[in-house]
Amino acid sequence: MKNIYKGSIIDTHQHFWQYEPVKHSWIDDEMAIIRKDFLPTDLGPLLIQNEVEGCVAVQADQTEQETDFLLNFAEKNNFIKGVVGWVDLRASNLEERLQHYSNFKNLKGFRHVLQGEDPSFMLQPSFIKGIAALKAFNYTYDILIFPKHLDAALQLVNQFPNQSFVIDHIAKPFIKSGLIDEWATGMKEIAKRPNVSCKISGMVTEADYKNWKTTDFTTYLDIVVDTFGVNRIMYGSDWPVCQVAATYAQVIGIVKDYFSTFTSDEQALFFRENAIRFYHL
Repeated sequence: MKNIYKGSIIDTHQHFWQYEPVKHSWIDDEMAIIRKDFLPTDLGPLLIQNEVEGCVAVQADQTEQETDFLLNFAEKNNFIKGVVGWVDLRASNLEERLQHYSNFKNLKGFRHVLQGEDPSFMLQPSFIKGIAALKAFNYTYDILIFPKHLDAALQLVNQFPNQSFVIDHIAKPFIKSGLIDEWATGMKEIAKRPNVSCKISGMVTEADYKNWKTTDFTTYLDIVVDTFGVNRIMYGSDWPVCQVAATYAQVIGIVKDYFSTFTSDEQALFFRENAIRFYHL
């Protein structure tokens, strides 16, 4: 018998933007459906429809203006429980910038679009020095990568056993082509680090946009849950990017169905409690 979770939900991963063709050039022709503005007024009703209490807004652009843009929304919308912003971790004035952002209670951590960089980017001394500065401010770090980056990410996190990290989008395995081995090996290794969590998010856009089936995700979910355990996984929709391949209801439906065989307490950890603890919501 299925035990569909009925408690409050925190969506740990979504984005807002005012669409600009140059700034959002990563939105290719296949993703044309999301070439428009996505704002809190668009997300709010979807959260209510899907019984989601709140969300964490995550940067999609590499500027401090993006961080300020998200913080402004969080100030005005109670359902935005936290912000993962961007700051230049390699900057000589990083300490000063972190001190500035420490005045904003909704700012919980930072992210860089590492998937768009060579794996060596995250191992350069200036970037490592930046990660080292986060702990003093209690900031988290979201790791957005492809499977080819997992080895470098492991080298990075090994240097910071006390820093809270989370892997975004289960490290974007190649679900469409069914490739699993390299990804699984890397994930099993990085999951051995107790300070690393994982967002179960972004899966539908790694699958066949038009022809995915719920069963396409099962093996990947099994590996993530087996390796990270129920205490270090979190739900994320990746809205509005997910709309390229699925509605919000479909995305949340995939994980509700998968976790329906778990206990109510385990489901509460995945859908809510782990997010609150990790991001200090």
